[in-house]
Parts: sequence; C-alpha cells; structure tokens
Amino acid sequence: MIKLRQTVMPITAAFIWGTAFVAQSIGADYIKPFAFNALRFVIAFCFLLIMCVIKRKVFHTTTHPTKRRQLLTGGTLCGIIMAVATVLQQKGLESTSSGKAGFITALYIVIVPVIGFFMRKKTPKALFLSIPLAVAGLYLLCITEDFTIAQGDFYVLLCAFCFSAHIMVIDHYTQIVDGVEMSCIQFFVAGIIALAGMFLTNQVPSLQAVQICLFPLFYLGVFSSGVAYTLQILSQKGSNPTVVSLLLSLESVFAVLAGAVILKDHMTLKEYLGCFIMLVAVVFAQLPDKSKK
Repeated sequence: MIKLRQTVMPITAAFIWGTAFVAQSIGADYIKPFAFNALRFVIAFCFLLIMCVIKRKVFHTTTHPTKRRQLLTGGTLCGIIMAVATVLQQKGLESTSSGKAGFITALYIVIVPVIGFFMRKKTPKALFLSIPLAVAGLYLLCITEDFTIAQGDFYVLLCAFCFSAHIMVIDHYTQIVDGVEMSCIQFFVAGIIALAGMFLTNQVPSLQAVQICLFPLFYLGVFSSGVAYTLQILSQKGSNPTVVSLLLSLESVFAVLAGAVILKDHMTLKEYLGCFIMLVAVVFAQLPDKSKK
C-alpha cells in the first residue's frame, strides 16, 4: 500500500502538472505572472481549506500543539518557495512553449539527488547514469547553436532550482506534520505574496481577461495546485525524495503531449531528441539496485 502511494500519487500529480502547462500558456497570453498566480493560489487555498474542514469533521483529527509550530514553519517556507518558482515559470511561459517549459522544469531530477547526496541521503546507483543523460537532454533542449539560452528558458531554468528546494523542504516537514494542512498553509502564504506582487507591479487584470482564463484558473487552482501539490506532499511521506522527484518529472512528457494535442505546439528535431534522452534518464533512475530483491 505504501509503495502504491509512493508511485501512483506522484505520477498522478505529474499528469496534472503536465497538462497544466497548457492552461498556464493560455493564461500567459492574457494575465501577467503575479496576477495569474495570485488568482490560482486563492482558488487553491479555498479548495484546500474546505478539504481540511471536512477532514477534521469526518476523522475528528486535530493538530497537536507541539506540531503547530512545525506546521506553520513548513507551510510558510513551502509557500515562499512556491510563490517565487511559479512566478518564474509563468514569466518563462510568455516566450517559450508549454512542452519545452515542462522538460526544463524537470531539471530538478538532477538537482534533488545532488542535494540529497551531500545531505547523506540514500541514492540509487542508477542515478549516476541517469544524471548525465538528463544533462545531455537538457543541453539539446535549451542551448542554441551559438551557446546561448533564450530568456524564457532561463526563467524556467531558475524555477527548476526553486522546485528542487521545495521538494527538499517538503521531504523534511512531511514526516512531522499533516500534508493536507501544510499544503493549505503554503497556498495561503503563496497567495499573499502573489497578491502583494500583483499590486506592487500594477498587474491587476481586467475582468474580461479573468473571464477568458476562468477555466485555466479553475484547473490550475483546484487540480494543479490544490490536488497535485497535496499528492506530492502525501507521496513524499516516508519516501526517498530523489525517487519521488523523478516520478514527478514525468510532467515533462505529459506537457509535450498536451501541448502538441491541444495547442499544436511543435519543437525542432534536436529538441525532441533532448526530450527523449531525458525520458530515458527518468526510466534508468527508476531501475532497482541489483542488490535488492
């Protein structure tokens, strides 16, 4: 049952996130990054708040006083990191395709195990093969012939580092506190930051723009933010963050498929080759050690 939770939940989250890149691409055409994320975070917070109330009513659960501080700290840290990561990602999507952004975001499959290695976490041996493959794939996907990187790709690249930190923070706090409640707090904090950024940068959207993006905002708020991020938190409980991050990185594959089917996005042969190599890297990283039965 635990193995099922650690596999099905992150893959489900990856599917939701991959298709969410399409919704984000649509939103990037009408609403600025801070405003778009502020709206989706508010929707996510309201959704999760309802879930937390129902959960407490049905299961009669309460947060132990000694864990409230950890819950607030973990939720706040996750919220701050998420606010920065999603704004960078949304900014990048203004000038790059949804499929390409999905694979660049998946750079955390390289960053997380490196961080985990220095933190003395158990790392599968297959990762030593998958990491250079992932780097090669990202090179084909992002770097141009004159060895430059497009501005949109650079923003998404920065967002990958933020999501790596997000995974590591979740790995620490999800062992201590309730995952759904921490997810609710993180969206409250991220929403406050995004709203502040929206007003400070004068990115308040028009009513017409919000109406056009109503479905993408609802999908991102309820499913991509409320459901998928909660699945990530729950799947990381008692799991190796490196393995979970690799399953989550399948969002890149779903992003390319969704972008091609819905938005008719197309990449060059070199970029598709980069996507394929990254997919191989993810598969290799999932191979069990020979020493294990």
